[in-house]
Amino acid sequence: MASILKVDKLDPQSGTALEIGTSGDTITVPSGATLDISASTLTPPATMPASSGINFTALNATNLGSGTVAIARGGTGAATLAGAGLVNAPNFWAYNPASQTMTKDTEMAVIMATEAFDSASAYNTSDGKFTVPAGEGGVYWFKGAIRMVGTAAIPTRATTSIWVNGAVSLANELGGTGGLNTYSYVAVYGILNLSASDYVQLYFYHNASSDMSLSQTSSHMGGFQGFKLIG
Repeated sequence: MASILKVDKLDPQSGTALEIGTSGDTITVPSGATLDISASTLTPPATMPASSGINFTALNATNLGSGTVAIARGGTGAATLAGAGLVNAPNFWAYNPASQTMTKDTEMAVIMATEAFDSASAYNTSDGKFTVPAGEGGVYWFKGAIRMVGTAAIPTRATTSIWVNGAVSLANELGGTGGLNTYSYVAVYGILNLSASDYVQLYFYHNASSDMSLSQTSSHMGGFQGFKLIG
């Protein structure tokens, strides 16, 4: 029996199936040899044996069929995180460099007419509404902060509130003797679970004896802002 078979090509005796070895045998390609299957079709077993993938390249992550990739394996850099959806977006911050007159004893929408940023163009500077974009439903954090300025009549009650689809969802009220003055600052913030097309607004109420002005400066303390939480 020959221990070395020297031929240039192996073909099946009949048909198109060629078998090398017998079940249980180990077929070895020696170190330094090249097995070229670049123009062929390779059918691997359903379960691949454990092996290092250090030399795998051009792998398409969209072909992952199951499991969860840990955040620590998601890469670094803002662009990578944004592509993976790991940013607090949509997000916005609007303010009003001018004052707005608020009618006494009336719940009124506060219109922030200037935007510092608005990642999804979802805030409307005309009516003060932030509308959840399509496909962006989820848990959001909001804050609304306003300051009363230049009013001669000091209210005993002032309320800043955040409304969803025309109804109060979050509110903060200040009041009581000595609790308010002409420069009182009233803020409200919290978490809301929203669906696409829901709209969110900032409202203010006061019970002064006359109308008053609000000041929403461009500092981080004032204005109306919100963002979608990572979840």
